[in-house]
Amino acid sequence: MIEEVFRREWGRVLASLVGFLGDFDLAEEAAQEAFAVAAERWDRDGIPQHPVAWLVATGRNRAIDGLRRRRTLEHKATLLQGYDQAVTVDDIDLDENSVSDERLKLLFTCCHPALAADGQVALTLRALGGLSTEQIARAFLVSHETMKRRLSRAKAKVKAAGIPFAVPPDRLLAERLPAVLAVIYLVFNQGYPDGDDLAQEAIRLGRLLSELMTDEPEVYGLLALMLIQDSRRAARVVRGELVLLGEQDRSRHDRAEVEAGRLAIDRALSLRPTVGPYVIQAAIASLQAEERIDWGEVAALYERLELLTGSPVVALNRAVAIAEAGAPEEALALVDSLDLGDYRYLHSTRAELLRRLGRDAEAREAFELALRMATTEPERRFLARRLSGL
Repeated sequence: MIEEVFRREWGRVLASLVGFLGDFDLAEEAAQEAFAVAAERWDRDGIPQHPVAWLVATGRNRAIDGLRRRRTLEHKATLLQGYDQAVTVDDIDLDENSVSDERLKLLFTCCHPALAADGQVALTLRALGGLSTEQIARAFLVSHETMKRRLSRAKAKVKAAGIPFAVPPDRLLAERLPAVLAVIYLVFNQGYPDGDDLAQEAIRLGRLLSELMTDEPEVYGLLALMLIQDSRRAARVVRGELVLLGEQDRSRHDRAEVEAGRLAIDRALSLRPTVGPYVIQAAIASLQAEERIDWGEVAALYERLELLTGSPVVALNRAVAIAEAGAPEEALALVDSLDLGDYRYLHSTRAELLRRLGRDAEAREAFELALRMATTEPERRFLARRLSGL
């Protein structure tokens, strides 16, 4: 039960304590102490009626006690002004609006543009996801010490730069929101190839953001995109083998996730007639969830997305849709025009197109390059099978 509460409520507890203390490190220390005390007392006394309020009150009191002991540090002592008395559960205001506001503030703090991109991701997972340093390091294939330093730098930057614990004003919200969405989607993409917990954590963050920002269509677009992509997880890798979208067993798709994604798309479209990139990507994913995929419509949506973003990766995906619609020569010409350097999916896509066109020698060379760049075992096995089939 403690683990379940930790996973579900860590972000609420930490956000409340950051808002109270105005110091990220102190708040995290207090939250950890509160959960440690809960692990001991709840096992003996049972779960309190209001567990989150109990944790916040305990964390506040632990922080007050710690600050009182360190009162000689003047800049810490000032934090005690007005908070020098112990608080009880009844003193904690956990009105849902105030809790939502605190968590939203924490999310925008973690994704502030003054922080390096890798710091934004790590801090978001630590602060709102409750993942340990070791878990985050393992997910991003870096050492524990490297991730520890990354988190420390991010927290130090929050303090040194005076990054506010606040939701940006309306005039800045539009330009700040894409960074938050990008961090969440990056977390999802990091976990999706292996179907691990990181992808589920991103979806949880996406749901949280949709609960906190109910009038932003791109928030719903991102949530829909992740849900529909995740719905294919059981069909994408079967017995350790990667299965292409067109060859997947649709009965293995999670229809509940697809429908939840489509409801999120409907919500996004109801908010604003002009759609953004995440809503378009979600619409593409929705089309690809159909039993018979209209690849011509998928290609048209990718073209619209390419005009909006200017992304060569989007153009590569458009090339795949063009090939699936029956024009591999046109698709190959588009792929060969792209400047994507060593992007691994460029080479695997090019190899597949050359294979379909019967240009086996060129396809073999492209598959060998893609195989050297593959990062997961299912990808490697898939490419090796294609290579051996030439």
